This record gives sequence, structure tokens and C-alpha cells, in this order.
Amino acid sequence: MNNDVLALILGGGRGTRLFPLTHQRSKPAVPIGGKYRLIDIPISNCLHADIRRIFVLTQFNSASLNRHVAQTYRMDHFSPGFVEILAAEQTPDNPHWYQGTADAVRQAARHFSHYDARWYLILAGDHLYRMDYHRLIAAHLERGADITVAALPVSADEAPAMGIFRFDRSGRVVGFHEKPGAGELRGIGHSIPGTASAEKPFVASMGVYLFSRDVLLEVLRSEGTDFGREVIPGALSRYRVSAYLYDGYWADLGTIASFYEASILLTRRDPPFRFFHPTCPVYTNARYLPGARLGDCAVRDSIVAEGCELDSCSVEESIVGIRSRVGNGTHIKRSVLCGADYYEAGVGIGRDVLLDRVIVDKNARIGDGARLVNERGLQHADGDGYYIRDGLIVVAKGGVIRPGVVI
Repeated sequence: MNNDVLALILGGGRGTRLFPLTHQRSKPAVPIGGKYRLIDIPISNCLHADIRRIFVLTQFNSASLNRHVAQTYRMDHFSPGFVEILAAEQTPDNPHWYQGTADAVRQAARHFSHYDARWYLILAGDHLYRMDYHRLIAAHLERGADITVAALPVSADEAPAMGIFRFDRSGRVVGFHEKPGAGELRGIGHSIPGTASAEKPFVASMGVYLFSRDVLLEVLRSEGTDFGREVIPGALSRYRVSAYLYDGYWADLGTIASFYEASILLTRRDPPFRFFHPTCPVYTNARYLPGARLGDCAVRDSIVAEGCELDSCSVEESIVGIRSRVGNGTHIKRSVLCGADYYEAGVGIGRDVLLDRVIVDKNARIGDGARLVNERGLQHADGDGYYIRDGLIVVAKGGVIRPGVVI
């Protein structure tokens, strides 16, 4: 076990941009890929790096996340490893809830600072990527850094939604701009020398931070509440801050549109992110479900998870999550079905249903003959059992769509 590193995974805030998927759960508990949850990504990355002392910091809608972590990540009784929830708490010294990413770590420090660790690895719980943290740690050591931030090249269109680095000619970080405007971007300049390209001229933070132990405890004494907006910019003049360039796929699933896009990409024959990895699988709760049963179905470029029952239906470019039931004559196109937590009559998709560009959350019921295609082309709307966000229909968790309804 890597006893030099202790990982802190941030459970995220209210997740309003990912509503309604976050109406009853926190962002890291959102289902992904038919059978996983987003929290499985950073925890799996840690386990593959032999980092087995992991705290998950939670605050909003944390019940399902707590349950998933407790059921899934049970370490050997004879090992000092753990995956433990640190829930936000009011104390005599601090009556406030988490005010930001840095404030969450600051309030949790009373629980983790006594552990013997040389470095603290701080991760987000709502990103989709596969990273070898060994390389990040090696770069931190090689450069003699106090803080290392994982980063990747981004386009000018992507940059305003992210934290952007500014470098001098030697490649040293000399500035950090959180969600810069167009005018501010023009003054940032290009990325690390030798890595800039016309398509992706900027280097953005991935929200993955490696702190040397004493440095993190020092910066937490400041009043900054957010790593991107305050802590990292404030540390540039006092500490050696380095950027570790990551060259793989990474996606922030903080909005309905980004969640949908990343999910549909998984159905491609050569997706940018693969759950089918020979040596670095993504771990999740072992449910012991039977294999999916497909009777007289047409399935193309899709993922069908275990425990599903599909009868005489067609599925194209879609994800069908665990325990999903789909009736005769139903057509599912470019949609994401999160599945169900249990088998129950009526839970699932009925007969002769049409779904196109729809996200169906868990335990939903869609009646026979319903058509969910966003006929009016709405970008934002609230309905009975469903919502439209970013032009996508989202059937809420436990939502009911009556037979014959057209949306």
C-alpha cells in the first residue's frame, strides 16, 4: 500500500446544473455507463495506484453515495486501507457548512491531518477519466514542486468554463485564471512551450491537485474557500506550483449536456473512454445479477447491462442500465437508461414507446405508447414526471410518464 499518499475526494456542491439527476442524490452518486456511479472513477484510479487511504467528503444528498461506498469498498480487515465518508458537520468552532472546495478540505483536516502522509491527493468526484497517479506523483518529485495540478490542453471555446494556467517561456506557472472571460483569455497567451496547438492553445486545470503535506496545511490556514478561485492563484507567489500535462480523455460531467454527451460516447465502437480495460477496470458494487435477456431484439452500438429484460424492441446508440425492462415494439435511440434499483411490476419502459435523446433516471415508469422526442424542440421546461434541460428530456428518478403521452 502506498503509505505516502492520502486521497481526498470532494463530493461536490448542490449540483444544480445536473438537476434533476441530482434532485435525490449527490453528483458523485449519479449513475454512469449502465452499472457504475461517478464516484467509482476516482476511487478506482486510486486503487490502481495502490492508494488505499481514501476519504470522501460529502454534504448534499449524500445518503445514496454513503450507501454505495459502504457496500462497495470494503477493505481487508488485516490492512490499514479504507474508503471512508467524511460528512459535513457543524462544530463548536465552525457552525457553517462547506463554503467551497478548499473550505471542505479545511473543515475535514481535523479528521485526516494526524495520518502519516507525505502528500495529499485532492480529487473531484464527478469527472470521467483514467489517470495513472504514479506519474503525477513522479512529476511532482522530479520538479521539486510544492503543489502539482493535473492539466490538459483545451480550445478557446472550452477555456471560459475552466481554470486556465499562464506560463512563462521556461514553462513555469506564473498565473492561474478561474473561468476567464474572452478579454482575459486574450491576455493569457499560449500554453507550455512545445505543447500549444491551433485547436487547443490553452492549458486548463482538471481539478486534480497534489499537495505536499505541510504546504496544504499551511494554505488551509488562509481564508480562501475555493482551490481554483483563491488557493492556487494565491499560492503562485509563495510556493512552487507545477502543471502535470495529461494526454488522455477527461470530461467534467457537471451539466446535463456534458453527462449525456459523455454517456453516448461510451456506445461508440472506439470510444475515447473505455470501461473495457484489460488491466485497470473500474470497480463498483458487485450485485450478482443474471445476464441480460434479449428476445427478438435489434441492438446496434449500445451497452446493455446485466439483469435486463428486452422483448422485441430496438436499441440504437444507447445505454440500457441494470435491471431495465423494455416492452414489445419499443424503439430507443440515442438515449441513456439508468436502470432500476429493484425488480417491480411496472418499473421500466412499456410497449410501443419511442425514446429519442432521452435520459431515464432510475426506477422510472414509462407507459405504453408514450413518445418522448421533444417534438417542440424546447431547451428548458418542467413537466409531470419529466424535465427538459439543454434540449434533452430527463425522466426523473421514480418518475411516471402516463400511457400515450407525447413530449
